[in-house]
Amino acid sequence: MANPVAPWGNAQFDGFANVREIGPLGMISLRAKRDVVGLKKAFSALGLTLPEPRRIVIAGDKAAGWMSPDEYLLILPYGAVNDALASLATSLAGKHHLAANVSDARAVFRIEGDKADQVLKKIAPADIDALAEGELRRSRAAQVAAAFWKDGQGYTLVCFRSVAGYMMGLLSHSAQPGSELF
Repeated sequence: MANPVAPWGNAQFDGFANVREIGPLGMISLRAKRDVVGLKKAFSALGLTLPEPRRIVIAGDKAAGWMSPDEYLLILPYGAVNDALASLATSLAGKHHLAANVSDARAVFRIEGDKADQVLKKIAPADIDALAEGELRRSRAAQVAAAFWKDGQGYTLVCFRSVAGYMMGLLSHSAQPGSELF
């Protein structure tokens, strides 16, 4: 994209929890098994740490999340993706891996406030109370594939861009004042 924009123009909703679309963000889907020689060094070259299973590591405006035994999601400033892809190609040259720019294929939302957990409890079949700080969970939100994690006073949720409007509506509806769970 020449002029990247968030799918819904950084939409937001203020209910019993605050929901807002964030972005555009740079995102790279990196497929590589954890034991690939040089993988830790490749992450380090980007200013990141290789995350443990089901964890996300946040370092300033960058993050690395474990998505599956051979998949990681790298989040960084939108304009830094091409340099990061080049760095990965150099660090992992000759090693079995695949790095793809998925920045324009994803939407990212932030849910914040004292009752932010209740928004996710309504829509995700996951034990939100057991979700630890920095734990990444791949699940679904209603019928949409999503990944989310707890950090600070809220949660960040990533889904496909094609369902961003549905997700914004779902999150906003779940955060309607008066619909708190308790």
